[in-house]
Amino acid sequence: MVQTGWTAERWTAVFIEQAELFRKAVADADPAADVPTRPGWTVQDLVIHVGRFLETSTEYLRTGSRNPIKPTPPPAGLAPLEYLDLQVVAASEILTAVPGNRPVWTFSPSAPDLAWVWHRRIAHETVLRRYDAQTVVRQVGATDADLCVDGIDEVLTTIVAAKLDGDSPHDVTGTAVVRSTDVPESWLISLAAGEVPDVRAAAPGEEGDALVTGAAELVYFWLWDRMKLKEMAGDQRVLDVLRVGRGH
Repeated sequence: MVQTGWTAERWTAVFIEQAELFRKAVADADPAADVPTRPGWTVQDLVIHVGRFLETSTEYLRTGSRNPIKPTPPPAGLAPLEYLDLQVVAASEILTAVPGNRPVWTFSPSAPDLAWVWHRRIAHETVLRRYDAQTVVRQVGATDADLCVDGIDEVLTTIVAAKLDGDSPHDVTGTAVVRSTDVPESWLISLAAGEVPDVRAAAPGEEGDALVTGAAELVYFWLWDRMKLKEMAGDQRVLDVLRVGRGH
């Protein structure tokens, strides 16, 4: 990780805050309304997705499983918002109770098998879905730059490796420098076919095969395919690897 200062407790606080904002946005929206940032999804789809994500991801923390857990269908007879509310309450309790150093299975070859990886993932997934929901009601709130820096770091150090370890073949070689213009953090990510990406802090003036730069919030949501970014250049194949949010 490029920066320090984030803990399981801090990610849990982010989750609780963002879940409340998400809940308000989806409650104000028509369940059948389209989600502009996710073509083909309705608000109801978004609500069910968040509920299922929370149920599955917190199961690792609850059980300490060292193996992947197969998602289960939502229980019958519950309205989507009722299901969401149950999962938010359960997630708040589990995230608060489980220490970040508990050994558990995690989803990325570049991440340690420790609970804090899930604390972080749950926090940022909720930020992302809060953004999606707020686009429906056209009331998108700003996201704190420090939180966005942590989200950029998660993408580059954890999510890219998970993406390349999954359905996307890892045949891209090259480097990218990612710089935020409103905070001091910057990253150099190195890609090599068949290997876990290497990520470190970029030196001042350091260049790569591709460059991404902009305010932390813009870079964060560009990586998740939610915002457009003008300040990027270089190898398009490398840039495409970094943009992890397509279809997510």
